[in-house]
Amino acid sequence: MSEDGSNVEPEGFTRFESLEEPGSEISDLLDEASPYSKSKDSNQIYEANPSKDTEQSAASSTSQLDRNKEKNTGAPFSETNITDIIPLSIEESLQSSGSSETKMAEDHYPVKFPTGRKFRGRIFNGNQKRFDMKSDNFTVNLDAKGLQEFPVDIVKVKYVKYLYLDKNQIKNFQGIDPGDLLGLEILSLQENGLSSIPLEIQLFHNLKILNASYNEISHIPRELLQLGNMRQLLLNSNHIDTLPSSLEHLRYLETLSLGKNMLTYIPDSLSSLKNLRILNLEYNQLTIFSKSLCFLPKLNSLNLTGNMIGSLPKEVRELKNLENLLMDHNKLTFLAVEIFQLPKIKELHLADNKLEAISPKIENFKELRLLNLDKNLLQSIPKKISHCVNLESLSLSDNNIEELPKKIRKLKNLRQLHVNRNKMITMTEEISHLSNIHILEFSGNQITHVPIEIKNCRKITRVELNYNNIMYFPVGLCALQSLDYLSFNGNYISEIPVDMSFSKQLLHLELNRNKLTIFSKHLCSLTNLEYLDLAKNQIMTIPSCISAMVSLHVLILSDNKFESFPKELCSLKNLQVLDISENKLQKIPLEISKLKRIQKLNLSNNIFTHFPVELCQLQTLEELNISQTSGKKLTRLPEEVSRMTQLKTLNISNNAIEDIPKNIGELRSLVSFYANNNQISSLPPSFLSLEVLQSLDLRGNNMTALPSAIYKLSSLKEINFDGNPLMRPPMEICKGKQMHTITCYLQRADERDEKILEKIFNIVANSITEANFEFLQQKLNMASSENSIPIKPTTPLNERIYQALIKWKAEKNVQFTATALRDKLFRALNMIGAYDIMDKITALSLYTSAIKL
Repeated sequence: MSEDGSNVEPEGFTRFESLEEPGSEISDLLDEASPYSKSKDSNQIYEANPSKDTEQSAASSTSQLDRNKEKNTGAPFSETNITDIIPLSIEESLQSSGSSETKMAEDHYPVKFPTGRKFRGRIFNGNQKRFDMKSDNFTVNLDAKGLQEFPVDIVKVKYVKYLYLDKNQIKNFQGIDPGDLLGLEILSLQENGLSSIPLEIQLFHNLKILNASYNEISHIPRELLQLGNMRQLLLNSNHIDTLPSSLEHLRYLETLSLGKNMLTYIPDSLSSLKNLRILNLEYNQLTIFSKSLCFLPKLNSLNLTGNMIGSLPKEVRELKNLENLLMDHNKLTFLAVEIFQLPKIKELHLADNKLEAISPKIENFKELRLLNLDKNLLQSIPKKISHCVNLESLSLSDNNIEELPKKIRKLKNLRQLHVNRNKMITMTEEISHLSNIHILEFSGNQITHVPIEIKNCRKITRVELNYNNIMYFPVGLCALQSLDYLSFNGNYISEIPVDMSFSKQLLHLELNRNKLTIFSKHLCSLTNLEYLDLAKNQIMTIPSCISAMVSLHVLILSDNKFESFPKELCSLKNLQVLDISENKLQKIPLEISKLKRIQKLNLSNNIFTHFPVELCQLQTLEELNISQTSGKKLTRLPEEVSRMTQLKTLNISNNAIEDIPKNIGELRSLVSFYANNNQISSLPPSFLSLEVLQSLDLRGNNMTALPSAIYKLSSLKEINFDGNPLMRPPMEICKGKQMHTITCYLQRADERDEKILEKIFNIVANSITEANFEFLQQKLNMASSENSIPIKPTTPLNERIYQALIKWKAEKNVQFTATALRDKLFRALNMIGAYDIMDKITALSLYTSAIKL
């Protein structure tokens, strides 16, 4: 949660929630194919699944219903987008293609546009329900098989109706016999690198569904337009900039999806598609709402999200069957009054435009279920919105609204109301009459109190009032027996009322950035609470009754006034996450070992002078953060840390640690190691045993060389050695943060260093006297010449010395690199005064260092 009350969402993600009633049944098909609710449109063959790929394609649905399903777990908002295209019932689609209009189920579901997202090609058996058919005899799945040609042989020996060829490199359909393709109804060619649709497509006379999304197609060939049986055409994420003018041959087409292309204009011929029900043109470059869109008599859903459209034509009134209109992220400054003549509209998405007002004629939208007006310039909402009696979700966040219309009380079916980041000073008592309201969000306003009458909203499950000016905890909320998620961050609450102890059904409570000075005993009565955030208050102690909070899994106490670790926390046997960072802790009690289920522990930015070895008793700990940006620093990481065998993430950054424990390799589960801004000069040999390590951050240390065997860290994906005085490899090699580049350099460097060391051995052997060599053996702890070199009168002295040095290298090579042995030898020569030999070695070193690897 950001300070302005906004929910921080990962880049590329948007919220999507179903309007499905809690407890309603979802079809067996989607139980297997998708965890998300299914559209009730019987003609929609493909359905979009949430994923991050769509960027903002689902952003228009930011305030859709039943978010509380995710919230009940204590997790943040469900962050999802439209992505996978899942074929629904083939029989249902093909049989209904001639019907006059789509039958809507009683319950309303948010529209999902076919975006061509990685539509899952699999070979299905009779128990799988991707297709509503009795067996998989007609399905061929050849996804990601490295094919470069159309699989002619298969279609010759098998009657194929459904053919999936995604993620191959098929560029043409040469060699096809039209007789072999008479039964083909579905063809998927996603991610084949196609620059154009093969002209042989005209041979597929009975093709009903073509999915060629995620290619590089620049135009739609006229041969495709000859397929008069086509029902669905999916060409999302290509490079198409124009539509052909002769579309009339696709007279049975029901779904046309061209999202994420480069269209700037819609031709008049589009109006010839009289059976079109779903049209997706999201994220193109359209500046005009073409009139041809208005003369599609069966159009049910239209997606124009992410274009640059500034206004709607008067002809929009002709879309009498339109139920879903998505126009988020455009440039609308007003709405033509004709839009309010659409009698069947159920979803209207207009977020992120420039709308300054909404016409009172909105009262005509008797069937409207979802209205999203986020991120506009609205200062008020018309009173006649109260006539939209079927409205279930109303989202008005990020506007300039000062008050809601009093007649909002008439919206008896309203389940979600989002008015975040406006200019609201009061929360109207009229809200208390919204008997079906489930979710209320008024974060980022200037509200000072919540009316006691809110207790009448008995179905509320979630309330967010972050970053307002509330000084007293609203006791009316404590009477809501269905409330399980409550967030009051960034207010001025200093006391928890006794009424709070009655909210035993509460699962998630956030009160960070308030004025609390104690951990109220009334909170201890919340025996079902799973998530509690009390960060950035002024709490100093914890009451012993906290042991009653047996369901608590996550506790955040960062940035308070704790001077010692509260032993009372150790009674929370089911605690999994504890954040007590940014306090003044110096020690950890032995009792911490009682936290038998702790998985994540944040102790960063306290004042530890020694690593608390008591932590090493935590056998279940997976993440430990003990970084210290300011104040006192740790100077040592004890070897006992290896006892935490389940540890996956270790953060010791911003300390003064000089050495990594020699047994660090025993942390076999370690995935991420953050040790930036310390004084580490080398990695111990056992570090190379961390086979699952993926992230390594050693910025700002004293490392001059990386181990040659760093290639053994085969799982390593993210590395950072910036700010080290590295010479082997030099920083210009490391700055690209590519392990392959680093390991190749080190391999070549090793080969070079071995050759240099052999040359140095030759220099020593040919230059040193026998007497000096005896002294050299002593300095290098080498065996005496009597024991190490066979005495043969015929063996020259230089050969005997060379063999002795080779044996010394073999004995030491396990512990020392060739470079380290060279340095040892150089120091020993200095100690015996062999300066002439040293000069020769220095000259050799200067020469070789000038040669780049």
